[in-house]
Amino acid sequence: MILVTGAAGFIGFHLTQLLLERGDQVLGLDNLNDYYDVNLKLARVEHLKKYPNFQFVKMDLVNREGLTSLFEKHRFKKVVNLAAQAGVRYSIENPYAYLDSNLTGFLNIIENCRHFEIEHLVYASTSSVYGANTAQPFSEDQTVEHPLALYAATKKANELIAHSYSNLYKLPTTGLRFFTVYGPWGRPDMALFLFTRALLEGRPIDVFNHGNMVRDFTYVSDIVEGVKRAMDHVAQPDPAWDSDHPTPASSFAPYRIYNIGNSRPTQLMDYIHALEDNLGIQGTYNMMPMQKGDVPSTCADVSRLERDLGYRPQVTVQEGVATFVRWYRAFYKVAL
Repeated sequence: MILVTGAAGFIGFHLTQLLLERGDQVLGLDNLNDYYDVNLKLARVEHLKKYPNFQFVKMDLVNREGLTSLFEKHRFKKVVNLAAQAGVRYSIENPYAYLDSNLTGFLNIIENCRHFEIEHLVYASTSSVYGANTAQPFSEDQTVEHPLALYAATKKANELIAHSYSNLYKLPTTGLRFFTVYGPWGRPDMALFLFTRALLEGRPIDVFNHGNMVRDFTYVSDIVEGVKRAMDHVAQPDPAWDSDHPTPASSFAPYRIYNIGNSRPTQLMDYIHALEDNLGIQGTYNMMPMQKGDVPSTCADVSRLERDLGYRPQVTVQEGVATFVRWYRAFYKVAL
């Protein structure tokens, strides 16, 4: 059986569905917190419950005893940890939520993985770890010592904790640095949802940095295909790793870090125009300065993931936005 934490979340839902459809037994865990609309999370869970090979447990990762009991009962083969307190901007307002979920919660997960000899731990990191770096495309060989918000710092801490456990206990770990993910069943606090609601309600769209933003928008099906491939490819020690010239992406221990993105960055205004075209609505814009903790541009170098796992993103922004709009209209019963 595979444990997927954060299974009621955006990426966790899509990954769980992909694993269930190929016949895996999956236990999904989520605390169903109210960071955003709980009804959307519950709808995702109800959709997954249609699969006979799915079980759901409501639990918080900070529940150390409950988590250990779950590991003891089910003896998971692999674990994919996608549960986290998300959001760069929210971390500025609510820092303690990130310490609980992203640090204490991660420690509880990885401790159980080592005690119960899990075959492979795959966990979510983020492109936000690149922080103040400006050299693009972002490569796993770059240092990530200058985070711009606490969210990024907690994810970098996860990578460091994972390496220490891979070294001490030979626990295979793979961290995936997600670039901007979008698609059906997405998070209401992210740009595509916010833009869609504003357009449908006749409100101006808030456009940060006066529209001078570039993002490596990555469609969710491409993301979860990459997560599945990483999960199936158990991390091994890198025989070419050189301690005199160490790369951060691998190790003498069974440890890997991968970027997972589209590698075809899109201008924010082009993203908005694709949405306008699919909704048939011409929007108005509220041009605003850059927000604290944000960066003007992201672009992923995914050559390592392509080389090792055969990962090749397939979905263009135009295709992905169109699919999102169809889902949004159906889910929220928005008339054509």
